[in-house]
Amino acid sequence: MSAVTPSVPKLEAPGRVTFARVLASEWTKFRSVRSTVWSAAIAILLTLGIPLIGAAVVSSQWRQMDPGSRGDNHPLDIALVGVSIAQLVVAVLGVLVISAEYSTGSIRSTFTAVPKRLPVLAAKLVDYAAASLGVMITAVLISFFATQAIFSGIRPLHLSITDPGIARCVLLSAVYITMVGAFALALGAITRNTAAGIAVFAAIFFVLIPLSHALPASWGDPIRKYLPANAGIQMFQLHHDQYSLSPLAGGLVFAGYCALAIAVAAFLLQRRDV
Repeated sequence: MSAVTPSVPKLEAPGRVTFARVLASEWTKFRSVRSTVWSAAIAILLTLGIPLIGAAVVSSQWRQMDPGSRGDNHPLDIALVGVSIAQLVVAVLGVLVISAEYSTGSIRSTFTAVPKRLPVLAAKLVDYAAASLGVMITAVLISFFATQAIFSGIRPLHLSITDPGIARCVLLSAVYITMVGAFALALGAITRNTAAGIAVFAAIFFVLIPLSHALPASWGDPIRKYLPANAGIQMFQLHHDQYSLSPLAGGLVFAGYCALAIAVAAFLLQRRDV
């Protein structure tokens, strides 16, 4: 008996691969995986929880503090302390956005549907940046106003979002952590492995700075301020000294690192086999 081959009906109108469709496809993948939900929840918890705990501790101990200890507790630093910790969670999610597809092999289906490949990377970056920026702006604004509510009875710790430099620090902290995620996503595309991408990120952001302290001060001080983490953090620092960059310079340096990582990822994405 001969096998009967089922006929597949033709589409009335063949679809085209447009960037809008790639964007929608990547967004569906991004929001439907559990790692996105869990990572976003943990990032929000860290961004909000740590400042609230810190503010509560400072508020309860304020009267017992000496003038020196009071001066060490700036309300803006307390409100944004969670950003520096949440960046690791955001980076892990950034790596996973693309490395998870390599680990499961589903990246082959993705590149079969979108053979040019670069639109896939661009769509992942756009979707990730939009989601991260929206979530983090909300989180840091809530953190700022919530910590200020805790400090309502302590006049020296009062700040207004309209005070010079405050809005810039609060909003750019969210921009910084979004850029961290984009940088990590590029590392995930470069390494094509979750563990390797996270390890490279941790080395760049958490190991290079301590290592720079082993250098002579005449070398270490000028180099340290241009390292990715130190340059990026200056975007949301209120005060600066001779050993740090200005917010604009720091932001441009960190943006340069992000652009370089994305460019390398784009180059390798086109040159390597899946």
